[in-house]
Amino acid sequence: MSRYNRHISLQGICRAAQEKINASKVLVVGAGGLGCPVLQYLAAAGIGTIGIVDFDTVEESNLQRQILFGTTSLGRNKAKVAKEVLSNFNPMTAIYPYTEKLSPVNVVSIFEAYDIIVDATDNFTTRYLINDVTIILNKPLVYGTIYKFEGQVTVFNHNNGPSYRCVFPNPPQNGTMPNCSEVGVLGILQGIIGTLQANEVLKLVLDIGDTLSDKLYCFSALTNESNTLHFHRNELEIEKVNMKGKQFDVLDNSFFCSNDIPEIELKAIVDEDVLFIDVREFTEQPSISLENLLEISLANLLENIESIPTHKKIIAFCKSGMRSKQAVSISKQHQILNCYSLKNGVNTFAKAELKTI
Repeated sequence: MSRYNRHISLQGICRAAQEKINASKVLVVGAGGLGCPVLQYLAAAGIGTIGIVDFDTVEESNLQRQILFGTTSLGRNKAKVAKEVLSNFNPMTAIYPYTEKLSPVNVVSIFEAYDIIVDATDNFTTRYLINDVTIILNKPLVYGTIYKFEGQVTVFNHNNGPSYRCVFPNPPQNGTMPNCSEVGVLGILQGIIGTLQANEVLKLVLDIGDTLSDKLYCFSALTNESNTLHFHRNELEIEKVNMKGKQFDVLDNSFFCSNDIPEIELKAIVDEDVLFIDVREFTEQPSISLENLLEISLANLLENIESIPTHKKIIAFCKSGMRSKQAVSISKQHQILNCYSLKNGVNTFAKAELKTI
């Protein structure tokens, strides 16, 4: 009564409602920027059982936004660290970390034990898998995503509502979507969107309020403006998933990374007639200064394709190599054949002597 007094005092939430929260079971897939605030608030609210799926380890770049971790967490598994921190928040919550990578092999056995699934992931491979499993198992899915300064939240598969595939039937084209490590993200935004996801979970548990089922809530951290887009259930997409049953698609991460595009290491570039093309956005850091450099973002590449000489060796680079591979693919389609993606992206410059290039 003392711990949950502020809940119980709320009109519409009595002791029985809090007991409902304490009896609920929620699985959070991803203990990163979105998962951390989701987990923190669900544990504090008294969710009885929380599962955490994350095979990744804590890196220093995570600490800008992943609020459950600190410098002593570096190198450790995120799910295990999250359990330790959350157990201190609320020792009455049972927390189960899953440190293996989510896959078509283990996903059903993990999901079956939980009432609600939260998608706090950052890649399309896992998102489609999560969606399809929640359709098969008939479990509501609370979804959140962020991009730079904007975030989105919705609820899928609730009371015969729409699914993720009803909005996004197919994965994006090969290599076209950068992740937050490439374009950056405002750390506070992930806290905002993650908290909104936790709010949707509690509304589902208590069956109160108006959930975001069939509504996509969009928020801009720059303007504080929000829009709510409405969408509908696509029976054809739902049927496609149901027809496959538990034979889930395997979308390997390499699908999004253009593995057939030629790469080159910086140390292997010895040609004098080389032109580097920086396909990052102009605001991205670190800034690179080279005499033989063009700055053309991937989004503007096509309209500037004629400015790229065909007689030079072209080396495209970005943050990690994903967008540069896409740039090479586009260039080759326009007869710029002596074109390569710089392996490991812009970070390789920090380890090289630029004067020798």
